[in-house]
Amino acid sequence: EARAAGCRDLVHFGVGTGIGGGVVMDGVMRPGTGRGSCEVGHVVVDHDGDARCDCGRRGCVQALASGRSTLRRAARVLGRPAGFDELREAWTKREDWAVRTVAPGVAALAAVAVSLSELTHPEVITIGGGFAAALPGYATQVADAADALRRPTGPAPEIRAALLGGLSSLDGALLLSRGLGIGTAPHPS
Repeated sequence: EARAAGCRDLVHFGVGTGIGGGVVMDGVMRPGTGRGSCEVGHVVVDHDGDARCDCGRRGCVQALASGRSTLRRAARVLGRPAGFDELREAWTKREDWAVRTVAPGVAALAAVAVSLSELTHPEVITIGGGFAAALPGYATQVADAADALRRPTGPAPEIRAALLGGLSSLDGALLLSRGLGIGTAPHPS
């Protein structure tokens, strides 16, 4: 995603069945090869909340914003199971139940985006993954929620939909597996 965006400092969230992501600083993926991945999905954003993550903890952003957790919340809101297509259609029409269902995930991602901005000062934060890419305006909602959380003098990177949409995480994994990691790729000047 950093290559596609043409920037050297970027945070990426992949919102799908879970929450993945990456941090690129000065053109290099962090934390770096062999030191583990950037587990943005397991950043705790609601330490008093009831949302249990697949990792066993409560309050991880993944427990609030992943596609799986959002569909579980939709079932609670509606009092019956809801499929993704039904949620997407209702979200597109801005039906109240869909907006209320998606809002906690948007707020959780906004909180993590603001926190990571304070730590890394990225140029851009991108939001991709199959779930986020399939909900029109999702990244804009996260950007608006993040704007409301920022310090007036704090970093304010652009938050936007990933240019590679739902394929951005896969594209990044392919680049890394080919030995073409972001740190070795020429930066478009």
